[in-house]
Amino acid sequence: MMELMSCIFYSCEGNEMADFSKMLTDLGVNMGLHEELIQSLSRLHEKTHLSQTNRPETMRLFDEAFHESHGKRVAQIKEHRNNGGKSIGTFCIYVPDEIAYAADVITIPLCGGSGWAVPYADKMLPRDICPLIRSTFGMAVSGTCPFKKFKDLAVGETTCDAKKKAWDLFGFKVMEVPQKKTPLDRALWLGEVREFHRMMETLSGTKITKEKLRDGISLLNRKRKALQRINAFRILPNPPLSGLDALLVSQVALSQDIHEFIRNAEALAQELEQRVASGISAYKAGGKRILIAGSPSPLGYAKLHHIVESAGFHIVADESCTGTRYFRDLVEEEDGDMDSMILALADRYMKIDCSCFSPNTERLDNLLTLIHEFNVQAVIHHILQYCHGYNIEARFLEKELKKRGIPSLIVETDYSEEDTGQIKTRVEAFSEILDQKS
Repeated sequence: MMELMSCIFYSCEGNEMADFSKMLTDLGVNMGLHEELIQSLSRLHEKTHLSQTNRPETMRLFDEAFHESHGKRVAQIKEHRNNGGKSIGTFCIYVPDEIAYAADVITIPLCGGSGWAVPYADKMLPRDICPLIRSTFGMAVSGTCPFKKFKDLAVGETTCDAKKKAWDLFGFKVMEVPQKKTPLDRALWLGEVREFHRMMETLSGTKITKEKLRDGISLLNRKRKALQRINAFRILPNPPLSGLDALLVSQVALSQDIHEFIRNAEALAQELEQRVASGISAYKAGGKRILIAGSPSPLGYAKLHHIVESAGFHIVADESCTGTRYFRDLVEEEDGDMDSMILALADRYMKIDCSCFSPNTERLDNLLTLIHEFNVQAVIHHILQYCHGYNIEARFLEKELKKRGIPSLIVETDYSEEDTGQIKTRVEAFSEILDQKS
């Protein structure tokens, strides 16, 4: 059974499983614990995504990408490095991937989404910090992260105090994300982007030309446009894609080879067009249209989405860093010089409405735009435990939404399954309240 689940997770055939196992062993991965991890992830994926009926056939490509994250993807990065390329670990969507790609540097998202890894981090980190940080470092200290030896450096950012101190503890490079959006803050951020540009040139030993940077910007914009196209189908009265599967697509976008992802996303969009033409929906009729707002949901974590859609809701939008916040804005493409492209990049990333900003009126404006465009009937705020920025800001948003007659529910949780029953009860009670109001 163990070998079968490993092969499913690695998406391997024939001798590939043995090859992947040898590769991971050579990288120093603790194979016994790694087996426990992938079994845990496989069980959860089967419980959530694979339990759905009437899924688009093309979603199998994204299931495979999820399973390949510790097999084929590791092999791809290994080959890139064997050919002289570099790779860096990242933890936030503020890191400008366009610049890294222009220097032939692969960015590896390291944010953990598994509750399995958390106890290992608790041996060295406080328990009262967010599960994302604990899961990430739990993977590293348990010896189950296959990318640990693949990063030439790790780039953190200053979006919360727990992250900042974790970066200090582990000696990572840090990009200073301002806490306001005044001209002074924008100048500071522009300086950080320029420094990242220099950092990538030094790391790769490659001079980033304006042609390479232009290509990097175009490539990342193509990925964002593919995500925008897929999510536009969720505006329809009968969406052809579930919120659970839309989340998986966005999660995979952060980790899969970018060219492979774009091909798969375009194939999915074509199938969704066919489903719409044939009148095929991912949902049964009658469910309330819900927007999930707040904390990110890294690859391997979909607990709240599963509970909400199992209660009969239709999740039609995600206002998070694994949702619209990641792909909403494009970088302006222009045939300018290097400095103008760096400025366009800095401007695009400064539009991200993270809860670290104060004031953060942009987030309310963007949320209301989503509610209007996607005909949202209620909002569920997803708050990872100890994620103080999004937790406090959810109270402000809840108040503003109430003024506009939009019901909302705040759910604070972690990566474990222990509170599943409690959340299910709260979500079902919320559904009854909405039914009474309609």
